[in-house]
Amino acid sequence: MEKIFERLMYCMRWVLAPIYIGMSLALIALACKFFQEAFHILPHVFELSESDLILAVLSMIDMGLVGGLIVMVMFSGYENFVSSLDIAKNTEKLAWLGKLDTGSLKNKVAASIVAISSIHLLRIFMEIQEVANDKLIWYVVIHLTFVLSALVMAVIDKMHREGHEGL
Repeated sequence: MEKIFERLMYCMRWVLAPIYIGMSLALIALACKFFQEAFHILPHVFELSESDLILAVLSMIDMGLVGGLIVMVMFSGYENFVSSLDIAKNTEKLAWLGKLDTGSLKNKVAASIVAISSIHLLRIFMEIQEVANDKLIWYVVIHLTFVLSALVMAVIDKMHREGHEGL
């Protein structure tokens, strides 16, 4: 009975596979939104003010960072929790593939969130005259919370790794 239960539990990891496929659909949706933004901006590039163009480009950079985050979580999550990817030797392989454990992935996700938050905060500073002071303070507090959280997670991960080096 125990053997059956353990085998069933082990097979349940495949329930995550559709979630990673769903992430690829989210990546496609994000790419569509990216190109929608690009096609919206390009015809008006000479009419836009410099700050409006910078805001649009920052928005596109934001989408690129989120896309990279989706790819990282999708591939490393699949490799860590479902099954290793069988990639032919003559095809291009991402350098980090198979090297991101859950701790490293968590730190990369936190760093990506900080980068995305930084871009969002920069966009707000570009339009600072239109933002109420109390809202601005909350944006900065939330961003600093992300930064502090990422820093604490990195320190804890470093302490954890150093603690296991002696074993």
